[in-house]
Amino acid sequence: MDKKYQSILDEYSDIQNRLSKAQNPQELKDLGKKQSELALIVEKIRGLDKLEKELAENVKLLEEKDEDIRRAAAEEAEILKSKISGLKASIDQDLIPKDPLDDRYAIMEIRAGAGGDEAGLFGAELYRMYQKFSEGEGWRVSVLSSNRTGIGGFKEIIFEVTGKNAYGRLKYESGVHRVQRVPETEKSGRVHTSTVTVAVLPKVEEIDIQIDPKDLKMEASTASGHGGQSVNTTYSAIKITHLPTGITAQSQDERSQAQNREKAMEVIRARVFEYEHEKRQKELREKRLSQIGTGDRSEKIRTYNFPQDRVTDHRINQSWKQISGILEGNIGNIITALISEDQKRILASK
Repeated sequence: MDKKYQSILDEYSDIQNRLSKAQNPQELKDLGKKQSELALIVEKIRGLDKLEKELAENVKLLEEKDEDIRRAAAEEAEILKSKISGLKASIDQDLIPKDPLDDRYAIMEIRAGAGGDEAGLFGAELYRMYQKFSEGEGWRVSVLSSNRTGIGGFKEIIFEVTGKNAYGRLKYESGVHRVQRVPETEKSGRVHTSTVTVAVLPKVEEIDIQIDPKDLKMEASTASGHGGQSVNTTYSAIKITHLPTGITAQSQDERSQAQNREKAMEVIRARVFEYEHEKRQKELREKRLSQIGTGDRSEKIRTYNFPQDRVTDHRINQSWKQISGILEGNIGNIITALISEDQKRILASK
């Protein structure tokens, strides 16, 4: 048996032994969790060991004088080899380290980039795409902050996606999304290129990151509409600045200052957490060149080409047809392809 697999069996046996002797509640909880995480992999490894022993016995039959026995043994050997190969691939995939943040809810930020009004309009379409996709996944979407353009687009929209594994599925959407199409306002029929930036952050709670209230500057103002004009007379809009990093967040969509403050704090916590997390992950990311992109907001990850009815993800050089369906939220196959390719590259780098 492969040494890597044998070490897992040994670790599982050690956990079982320690569980039988443990009395401390926290130790019992930690060991139980680890045992649960390894149980399925151990079951597969034991199944693999059984198949490999069956193959070894089968190979011996290939030396028999009877031709029918040899033929049957050869056919069985091919079946066993296929099962062994598939089980090994499954075990290796299970052994890929799981990002502890994957189970979190997600906070997504969409901002119009180059392209003026057209970029804002496409930002609104991307928001609707993620909203539709989330509905299909059984997740809930709630807007934390938004800044609309005069023609129905978004200069910026920040929203929370609530649901199991939302961040793990959506994190591959971080980066620059480029759209190529003829805007409705373009009379000459010329194709324009616009960009929209998407950022995906894991939602964090107060217990995940300690922010000293002294490091926060809070400013209240009246909420503003298109063009910056005031739309109410109460100081309900809130802007929060994290002084050590200069990171800001603001909310004006709610009627009360307290509600806007809480929404802005959600965004501040997520952004500061991501800032600190990125600093810690920088060295690891430089070593792990196999990953799908960097998640950097400046990285162009995808092009939506309307004239050719094609969406291309540049990180894996793969394209899909039917833009209209994709913008209706049918992005599950794109996300699955990205996850699959990321896992392949991780395994190849081991």
